[in-house]
Amino acid sequence: MTKDSFQGYPILVVDDEKRMVRFIRLNLEHDGFQVISAYTGKEAIEQVRTALPSLVLLDVMLPDIDGFQVLKTIREFSSVPVIMLTAKGEEDDRVRGLEMGADDYVTKPFSPRELVSRVRAVLRRIEATEGGPHSVIEVDDRLKLDFNRREVWVDGKLIQLRPTEYRLLYHLVQNAGWVLTHEQILTKVWGYEYRDEPHYVRLYVNYLRNKIEEDPSNPKYILTERGVGYRFVDFRRNKN
Repeated sequence: MTKDSFQGYPILVVDDEKRMVRFIRLNLEHDGFQVISAYTGKEAIEQVRTALPSLVLLDVMLPDIDGFQVLKTIREFSSVPVIMLTAKGEEDDRVRGLEMGADDYVTKPFSPRELVSRVRAVLRRIEATEGGPHSVIEVDDRLKLDFNRREVWVDGKLIQLRPTEYRLLYHLVQNAGWVLTHEQILTKVWGYEYRDEPHYVRLYVNYLRNKIEEDPSNPKYILTERGVGYRFVDFRRNKN
C-alpha cells in the first residue's frame, strides 16, 4: 500500500439521487475507501457529527437544505475537507463554494477517475501540513504562527483560518523570501492536478491578506511578484 492510498478512509457522499450515490460508492470502494451516504442536508450534518468522515462529497442541490447552507453549518463545528458536487458550471457557484470554506468543486457530469483523483488530491494536501515546526514563529510584533498547534495570532488575537487558507500560509512561510509561482503554489496546496486553475491562488491570497494584513491593499507579509507568483516576506533575514 502506498503512503497516499488512504485505504479505509471514510468518505461521506451527500446526494439525493440514489443512483448517483451508488455510482460514486462503487468507484470509491474500488479504490479502497469506505463510503457513508446521506440523502438530505440534515442527514449530512448529523453524519459529519457522528461518523467523523475524512472527507465529504456534497451535492449543491438537496431536497431540504441546499448544499451551501449545509457547508456553512458544517464549518461552524468541523474543518473536514469538503468537495462540492454541482451540475452548474457557473463561476459564481464555484467561487461561492470556495468562499464558504469548500476545498474544491467537481462539476457534473464527471468521470470516475476525475472524482477519485480530486478526492486523493484533497486528502494528500491535508496530510502534507499535519504537524510541522514545533516552535512559535514570530514574524514580527504583530503576527505569530504556531504550525504545530495550527494557530495564527494577529495583534494577540487568535485568527480562524479555513483549512486551505492554512495550507497556503504554511507553504508561503516555509519558503519565506523565495518567490513561489502560481503553478508551484497550486501543486503544493491543491495538488498537481490543479496546475491550470490560477484563480484558486488569487482568491485565497486575498482571503489570507484580509485576515492577517493590517492593510490588505498594501500588504507587507504576502507580496505579489507580478506575472510570476507570490513571496512571503523574509522575516528571518530582517531579524539578523
